[in-house]
Amino acid sequence: MFATLPDALRLLVVPVFAWAAMRDVRTRRLPNRLWPPLYLFGALLLLWEVAALWPLAGVEGRLFLVRAAISLFFVAPLGYAFWYLGAFGGADAKALIALALVFPTFPAYEIAGSTFPIVGTQLGVFSLTILTNTVLIGLAYPVGLAALNLTRGTVSPTMFLARPVSVDSLPDRHGRLFEDESGVTRGGLDLDALRMYLRWRGITLADLRADPERLRDPDSVGATFDPTDGGTHVGPRTDGGVTESRDEDARGGDPWAAERFLDEIDHGAYGTDADTLRGGLAAVAHADRVRVSPGMPFVVPMAVGLLVSLTYGDVLFAALAAVGVV
Repeated sequence: MFATLPDALRLLVVPVFAWAAMRDVRTRRLPNRLWPPLYLFGALLLLWEVAALWPLAGVEGRLFLVRAAISLFFVAPLGYAFWYLGAFGGADAKALIALALVFPTFPAYEIAGSTFPIVGTQLGVFSLTILTNTVLIGLAYPVGLAALNLTRGTVSPTMFLARPVSVDSLPDRHGRLFEDESGVTRGGLDLDALRMYLRWRGITLADLRADPERLRDPDSVGATFDPTDGGTHVGPRTDGGVTESRDEDARGGDPWAAERFLDEIDHGAYGTDADTLRGGLAAVAHADRVRVSPGMPFVVPMAVGLLVSLTYGDVLFAALAAVGVV
């Protein structure tokens, strides 16, 4: 038999995560409607297996109960905790919760006389295996970024975290500036916030670079527009503008109208404050190339981690076993 029916159905999640990873790379946005069906799907499969093992007596039933409890009450809350601490985005947390529901225990697949996953763990919580594989894959990203920088002749202390790109390419990029007008900074302007600001003003990056001295003057801001959420999949907005009268002294003391922008939008701009916005605008206004930390949407290594987990199994457990730790 290839697999139990619940385990076979769980494979339907793989193409969903593959699609989510591709969309996350392209837009850094995942629709909220993606997750509730996965939660329901995982809950139904879990109830199915509980009914099959009921009354959860014996070693098999008790092990299933313990493993499912760890997945639901430890791994799933980790997604929320990582989001709360700022280590995860909202979509990343929801994706981990979905995996904790869909894959609480190790599935088993018989293919050509071999059983997959190949490497199991003593604990047997499959969502935890997916998470550890995801973290290991994610750790390889800075190494890959450094290798890319090396192939392009860029050797610097920031080569593991950022790479130089053309300023003209920023409207279609995701990530965060790794510099401002003063030089290298870890807290640079988020490129989504940059797009929000440009859309709020109704200008393009090319407009800003063509006449930065005039546009730095807060009095140059007239009608303002919907800033959107800064995603690359949303085009510039040039309609629906509103004009607000402001105190003259306040305008004169607000280069780039950064404070006005943050005051007018009805939500945050990815943690951006006025000084960060001004520093980022000054950097992109005058430089031809800037360093950008592209970041890696966590759903991407999560999708790869899911595939590795379903085929090879637990990479960390295998490595620890190889050195005799477990």
